[in-house]
Amino acid sequence: MALADLTNQPKGRSLQASSGAARTRTITQVIVRAVCFSCAAFSIVATVGIFAILFLESLPFFKAVPIGDFLTGTKWEMMGSTPKYGVLPLVVGTLLITVGSGLVAIPLGLGVGIYLSEYAAPKVRKVLKPALELLAGVPSVVFGYFALSLVTPGLRGGIAWLQEILPTLSPVMPEFRPANAAAGAIVVGFMTLPLVSSLCEDAISSVPKALREAAFGLGCTKSEVIWKVVLPAAISGIVASFILALSRAVGETMAVTIAAGATPQLTFNPGNEIMTMTAQIVNVSKGDVSRGEIRYQSIFAIGLILFLITFAMNMLAQRYVKKMSGRSAS
Repeated sequence: MALADLTNQPKGRSLQASSGAARTRTITQVIVRAVCFSCAAFSIVATVGIFAILFLESLPFFKAVPIGDFLTGTKWEMMGSTPKYGVLPLVVGTLLITVGSGLVAIPLGLGVGIYLSEYAAPKVRKVLKPALELLAGVPSVVFGYFALSLVTPGLRGGIAWLQEILPTLSPVMPEFRPANAAAGAIVVGFMTLPLVSSLCEDAISSVPKALREAAFGLGCTKSEVIWKVVLPAAISGIVASFILALSRAVGETMAVTIAAGATPQLTFNPGNEIMTMTAQIVNVSKGDVSRGEIRYQSIFAIGLILFLITFAMNMLAQRYVKKMSGRSAS
């Protein structure tokens, strides 16, 4: 009996220890789950709070300015006896910067992502990818003065050279002012280039090697494997990087203010000076505007429109990514 008690005692202790460890793991999982849920809930509450503040602060402005005149007005003039608050010039200026930056960042970023994931040697990748990501750490004000000192003179020199070669196209070619929409779009495109290239490289690298090997086994070339197999499989991540880059371009302020100017005018000419919605918000915020004044309330109305635009872009991107993910899964 004594020997039996001695042999049974460690088993009982081991059972108690295992049950205690299981109880500890359960409590830890509950705590971690609660913390993660709190973080997710805080993000949602913050988004709802931002929208509520913008909406409530915009109501007094829309009581003074009809929402139809605000959305369809072609002039933004806060000074003078009859101020005009038409947001259309600011929206068009923002779209010029966004579309122009997309034309720069999207093809370059996709090309860089393809090269890093499919063609670059490991040693080259280790050097080139961190070097590209360093662009994300450059302050936006530096990009703005880079546009003034290099991009705009380069655009002017290129137009002058084309006019000498093709004088018949001179009336069609734009004349670039010291601050212009094209320079702002180019520098914003370079600012978003690291984001596009890094996310595209990650999306392409995550494609299973079995798909590549199967395509090579069928006799496909390297380029055929990339364009017909790899890119369609990674399309959801690639499109997500594009949308994130465009959303980043919509909210850019300092570089656009320096490079594109601060003149709210309705124009589609990339050589003209423009003003974006974010630049107008900064322009009003740094002035001598008292709280409760209609000019002060206008920044919340512009912020509300900007919030709705970026929110719509993200929603459309999520729907597209889910749709493409479902197709690739099927």
